Amino acid sequence: MAIGTLTALPVPAPHTIDRRVAGRAMLLAPIAALPLAALATFIVLCGQMIGLPALATAGLAVGAVGLASRGLHLDGLSDTADGLGASYDRSRALEIMRRGDSGPTGVATLVLVLIVQCGALAGAISAGHGSTAAAVAVLAGRATLSLCCARGIPSARPEGLGATVAGTVAIPLAVLAFLALTALAAVAPGLAWWRAPLAVIAAHLAAAVLLLRCVRRLGGITGDVLGACVEIATTAALLALAP
Repeated sequence: MAIGTLTALPVPAPHTIDRRVAGRAMLLAPIAALPLAALATFIVLCGQMIGLPALATAGLAVGAVGLASRGLHLDGLSDTADGLGASYDRSRALEIMRRGDSGPTGVATLVLVLIVQCGALAGAISAGHGSTAAAVAVLAGRATLSLCCARGIPSARPEGLGATVAGTVAIPLAVLAFLALTALAAVAPGLAWWRAPLAVIAAHLAAAVLLLRCVRRLGGITGDVLGACVEIATTAALLALAP
């Protein structure tokens, strides 16, 4: 479930999808995202090897990760922005998010976030640690899914991906996953020991802020909200690693 949801890799469908399976899938999100991190790292290294400009390399890496995840999180970011920006009525906002088309708020948010991601990764490439920054940001962004699906976080709808995964991750496990990734990040190559952990923390703080806003405005999470949190978290991680 984790690989099939978060990547475009062809894997067999899960035999059973229940709340236990969903919770484990959200905990395994960073591991399922390892192919995406490897792809981003490979593109950055290739771009540096052939002498591409840092911004062009960053754009290729960000675009490849988006394609390799079927644009799922980018679509969620756009729909969430439209829902939050269009109406203070909860039902109206959820209906706008359900439609699937993109309004001006969603498009503007999507463009802005992608620009920031590419600019931040280009800064990391120019600073000499672009490949590590790309990998850490991809993994840190997906790791926030356990936070977003922790116990106590409700679903905004009675159906859909949000309803399947909402509240499925025990809080101690969500904390343990965060601490484990933060500790592993300390040994990320090419960075001071504190840089990558700082990026993981920044990713979770950014996701928490958006999550809190969505819970207050929408009444809980949806699949779109999860995607938006991943993209915002990835952006925060890249910004922390940009200099």
